[in-house]
Amino acid sequence: MKNELTNENYDALSKYRQERAHETLAEIPFLCEKGFYNTATNRLYYACYYAAVALLTKYQISTSTHAGVKTLLGLHFVSKGLITKESGRAFSNLYDCRQRGDYEEFVYSTREEIDELYPKAQRFIEEVDALIDNDSNN
Repeated sequence: MKNELTNENYDALSKYRQERAHETLAEIPFLCEKGFYNTATNRLYYACYYAAVALLTKYQISTSTHAGVKTLLGLHFVSKGLITKESGRAFSNLYDCRQRGDYEEFVYSTREEIDELYPKAQRFIEEVDALIDNDSNN
């Protein structure tokens, strides 16, 4: 029999994922300093992925795939204007970058790409944080 999560469990799991998002985002300057741009692109995606999962978890929306996270984020948050279309596009773009970097040959990220993607990832995470924090205050 599968154990059901309590509201407290969902909140704790959401908070954990939110912390992972911030920790992962904090890795980016170090990776760029060392010239690990492909890894930085991957970590940018995962920082946003962890934030997205934190948000879905907070609202007890579950999925078991990365594509599902992207779809449900769009359905429940971007389409309703809770997350800006720009941030929704940034998440989708990072998803695509991570897919290419992980599964295609001869894909190389550049410092310029990271410099463009990093503030978009920060903004996405800030929007997610605001939604989670706003819900926690209600």
